[in-house]
Amino acid sequence: MNIAIYDHLEPCSFLLMFWFCIQIFTNADKNHAARVLNRLGLEDCFEAIISFETLNPINKENPSAADDIKPDTAIVDINGYCSAVLDSELKLPSTPVVCKPFENAFEQVFKIAKINPQKTLFFDDSIRNLQTGKKMGLHAVWVGTSHRTDGVDYALESIHNIREALPELWEAADEKTKNIQYSGKISIETTVRA
Repeated sequence: MNIAIYDHLEPCSFLLMFWFCIQIFTNADKNHAARVLNRLGLEDCFEAIISFETLNPINKENPSAADDIKPDTAIVDINGYCSAVLDSELKLPSTPVVCKPFENAFEQVFKIAKINPQKTLFFDDSIRNLQTGKKMGLHAVWVGTSHRTDGVDYALESIHNIREALPELWEAADEKTKNIQYSGKISIETTVRA
């Protein structure tokens, strides 16, 4: 199956420079996340990928997830609902599916990833996800626009602008590398006959 979206992804090696834990929290399935990371050349850059399956495991005794839905559960248009309540304190209705932008998804991710939200940068291209993340204590970085708005700490037109927008990340990396000692020897390829 050849999906054109993967053809538009370019390698993104600058993430290799980070000296701290990077984890992915996606509403996509594991296979899609793996394909995107592979296409970007970043398949080995992340400590963990928390995907749809991570937050919504299949019940082996009861393969039909629909059986777990209560008869009175309503289907919610999340886009319409979120745009209507963006500036209010209303809570999203409960759902049997755990995913962004619902707070319970973020709570589960904090536990699974063992992270402190106050010490975590959260990059996303969805304002709804970012506003929930910010409400949950994360430092929110909106990728895809340079216009900051309520509910985000930083806005990046592209993830490639991260160095300019967040220079403290590189300063911290530079501090960590100061104590690394190199032998100063240059390795040379040599032919050996045995």
